[in-house]
Amino acid sequence: MPQKKSAIKRRRQDEKVNARNRAIRSKVATAVKKFQSAPAEEREQALRAAVSVIDKAVKVGVIKKATADRKKSRLMKAGQQAS
Repeated sequence: MPQKKSAIKRRRQDEKVNARNRAIRSKVATAVKKFQSAPAEEREQALRAAVSVIDKAVKVGVIKKATADRKKSRLMKAGQQAS
């Protein structure tokens, strides 16, 4: 356990950021899974929602731009194959 006041505060901040990042990563994973399990008529809407969640994760800085681009590319490819 940290002893200095600044180290205690830093740990408290790290825990908050870590919880936020985990929640955002979970939202990304959930959106991707919803897209993958969506019926054909709802796939377009699920794709848009998933891309939106991924873009927001990049904006906040939780995932890198290249990772987001790769995820979106794979989603788009899966959406086209299903059509």
